[in-house]
Amino acid sequence: MQNETTQQVINRVNRKAWKDRRVLIIGITGFVGSWLSEILSSPEVGAKIYGLVRRQSNPNLVNIEHILHRNNVSLLKGDLHDIGSILTAVRDSEAEVVFHLAAQSFVPYSFASPMDTYVTNVIGTVNVLEALRLASHNVVMHFAGSSEEYGLVLAGTEHYEEMLKKYGAILPLPQRNEEGKVISETPVKETNPLRTVGTSPYGSSKRQAEDACRTYVSCYGSKVHLTRAFNHTGPRRGNEFVSSEITRQIAMGIKYGRKEVRLGNLSSVRDFNDVRDIVLGYLLSIEKGVPGEVYNLACGKGTSISGLLNLAMTTAKQKFKLSEMSYRIDDSRLRPTDLPILVGDATKAKNDLGWRPLIPLERTILEMIEYNLARI
Repeated sequence: MQNETTQQVINRVNRKAWKDRRVLIIGITGFVGSWLSEILSSPEVGAKIYGLVRRQSNPNLVNIEHILHRNNVSLLKGDLHDIGSILTAVRDSEAEVVFHLAAQSFVPYSFASPMDTYVTNVIGTVNVLEALRLASHNVVMHFAGSSEEYGLVLAGTEHYEEMLKKYGAILPLPQRNEEGKVISETPVKETNPLRTVGTSPYGSSKRQAEDACRTYVSCYGSKVHLTRAFNHTGPRRGNEFVSSEITRQIAMGIKYGRKEVRLGNLSSVRDFNDVRDIVLGYLLSIEKGVPGEVYNLACGKGTSISGLLNLAMTTAKQKFKLSEMSYRIDDSRLRPTDLPILVGDATKAKNDLGWRPLIPLERTILEMIEYNLARI
């Protein structure tokens, strides 16, 4: 049975566009893939879902085990690094739409293993694009881009000068007004420069993968729809991500009386969205978007990590019995570079796709706390 929030999201889906549509989800067992498959395979929507699962003796199906009983959900074996297996999955599923969600998506891991990140995210994406080009029938694809592709976003002259001292050179150069002042680049539009400086191997790899998608659109006429989602979270988000770690540790405080929360940098500002709103953006990009165009998916409101922590604490105290918890820095969670601010402008998605995020962050955080309480 769906909870109230998920049911509200399902009720917003254009059922005529997805009823009986054959959909292949690459990355179905992941965080976003599990929500996309749950929503599309629901009785109300009724799409035919095929999920590509990596070949291994004991695949991790925990995120989708609650929907595997549905007769419109099928799993296919394959690997992002094996183009033959992707071709086979496309053929066997007779997919009309492919959602390419598989990636090495954890930013700190990308610093430790840049080669794995680039191979998975760039070469893996090219494998999907090439498999669809070689397919015997026309297939529409969605590529899940990331706000991390923007890299360093400059907030003004003072910020630019500060970052220039840190990095030595910043390209592309920022735009200036008639007085010579650096024009603020926030909130971030799709036309913002994509800067390698200040970003991570993850952000760089996603930008290169997106560039490959646009190349296939212009050179081969591939129908690839592109979104850049800003930070999204919700139940099932891995504990390596800060929103999940905050709610997990607070759940430990509620259940076991834990007294402190250990986190890294609290000053970063991010644009937090509910994963289910982002999934609706993905669907709308296929329904109404133009192949090769890019659409930001963002709420347009910046929340610092400290603000997110305070929101989670306040929410927990309102709903549960929770004593005060103190903050302690965890040096292992600090990154070599950390973008100070990423807040998006989703005007284009709102105007062209009719997309709007509707789930309040307070609701998302509460459901994440409840999710963690049921599992710790």
